[in-house]
Amino acid sequence: MSGFLSLGGMLLGIADPSTAGSLDLFALLMGLFGGLALFLMGMGQMSDSLKAVAGERMRSVLSKLTSNRLMGVLTGTFVTAIIQSSSVTTVLVVGFISAGLMSLSQSIGIILGANIGTTITAQIIAFKVTKYALLLVAVGFGLSIVPKRERLRYQGTVLMGLGLIFLGMGVMGEAMAPLRTYQPFLDLMTHMESPLVGILVATAFTALVQSSSATTGIVIVLAGQGLLTLPAGIALIFGANIGTCVTAVLASVGRPREAVRAATVHVIFKIIGVMIWLPFIDQLVDIVIWMSPAAEHLEGATRLATEAPRQIANAHTVFNVANTVLFLPFSTQFARLVQWMVPERPLREEEEIIVKYLDSELLGTPSLALDRARLEMLRLGERVRQMLTDSLRAVLSGSRSELEGVAKQDDAVDQLHGKIITYLGQIGQTKLTEKQTDELIKLMAANNDLEAIGDIIETNLVALGLRRVANDVVVSEPTRQVIETFHREVVNAYEAAMTAVSEKSERSAAIVVGMKQQINDIVAMAEAHEAQRLVADSPKRLEAYTFEMDVIENLKRIYYFCKRIARSTQGQEPTSTVQ
Repeated sequence: MSGFLSLGGMLLGIADPSTAGSLDLFALLMGLFGGLALFLMGMGQMSDSLKAVAGERMRSVLSKLTSNRLMGVLTGTFVTAIIQSSSVTTVLVVGFISAGLMSLSQSIGIILGANIGTTITAQIIAFKVTKYALLLVAVGFGLSIVPKRERLRYQGTVLMGLGLIFLGMGVMGEAMAPLRTYQPFLDLMTHMESPLVGILVATAFTALVQSSSATTGIVIVLAGQGLLTLPAGIALIFGANIGTCVTAVLASVGRPREAVRAATVHVIFKIIGVMIWLPFIDQLVDIVIWMSPAAEHLEGATRLATEAPRQIANAHTVFNVANTVLFLPFSTQFARLVQWMVPERPLREEEEIIVKYLDSELLGTPSLALDRARLEMLRLGERVRQMLTDSLRAVLSGSRSELEGVAKQDDAVDQLHGKIITYLGQIGQTKLTEKQTDELIKLMAANNDLEAIGDIIETNLVALGLRRVANDVVVSEPTRQVIETFHREVVNAYEAAMTAVSEKSERSAAIVVGMKQQINDIVAMAEAHEAQRLVADSPKRLEAYTFEMDVIENLKRIYYFCKRIARSTQGQEPTSTVQ
């Protein structure tokens, strides 16, 4: 509290006309917040471009993890260092847990690795290369406008973002330079020598701006101006680590339980880590002084300004690496603790159609967002497959209530389809590569085809079943066997089409397309059988013939929608009409 009171006193002193000449408050705040804006804009631009360039590989890297905890840490560190976003890494992990591909215990190693990966930002900005900022911006801009070289354009945007980061730091540094001789501010900095005050200030600021990178950047700028000692800088870095937990908690609100648990793991590690290190700040100071380059030829504030930025960045890295080494052996116990703290909620009936994989956090990384849309589409596909499986018995011999039960399943299909299409529309509003645009179009077409299959079952097949019940039509056993054979082949085609979509398998797609002749042969056999039924002397033979031929025709339509889905996997555009 004393730190905040001192800050208020300092500002009042600046606003006092008697001291206004010694420091231009407007110029200082303009430089500070303008530089911070440039810094954050550069961070966002660099992060978005890195995710666009490397995002497609990130999921495959994470998905190849084994139960080896150390490998999880290394992978989490690598992925986060590349895409500069621990939130994206965490969202991916949540998806793997939801899909049953990874346990919470396994995910802890990746989350710890992500914490290490975020320290790369501090290491980058600790380099004193602000004099090259405009060069990076110029070169990056030049590359970003190169026509027909998409990857090169993204790489140019990365360089331009990095240049903006350094430019922002330079602007903040120049704005703060007068504070070196401004006594009220120097008095305030003495309060930062108290670790608790530094932690509280940095926690509050990080929670406010929702960016630990912004706090880290300002701390390093202050250190680079000789305004901050190493112990005070370490305390502020501790606070930034706690403050970033607020971002994780807010991001988990309203999310599935797996996301809440991942956020809880993040919060527990950060807070416990700071509590463990708090009594040992002096020892951490000794460690980072030993491992950081020294400027022994300099003295006083000049030496502090030269050494402190790198020392603070190293302290940030040591803090997260040491915590990872400390916590990793107990990941199983931590997982059990978090599962106890965040138990499963019993699902209500209406909650079954809540999306599982679509996450707005990934919209900034289109390749990963498209992958999530594909996973959600497989959930839609499973519901449609269940409808297709349940429909045959209900249509051929089920009661009115059974038929209405099949029709009701389409409500969930329609709602899930709408959510997926909405998410794909949001992806479409982002900056996509040509390949990503093509994939987006194909996913939309495949989702629409799945929804069309559900509509055929609900609108056509169920209606035929209701007509059978109303007309008291009985399907003979030989006819049932013919239709069941045809239905079985259609189900096989459907499952192969979904495999083609889920695994991007051209082999499975070729199987579906290659079934066309087999399907036509079965239809011809069924039509010949129905022709014999028509001339047979049996009651209501005309009603039975019409009913059975309509069932066969609708199953044939479902097969052609399966073929459209499979063809999109082969790189062919789906046709506009069913053939």
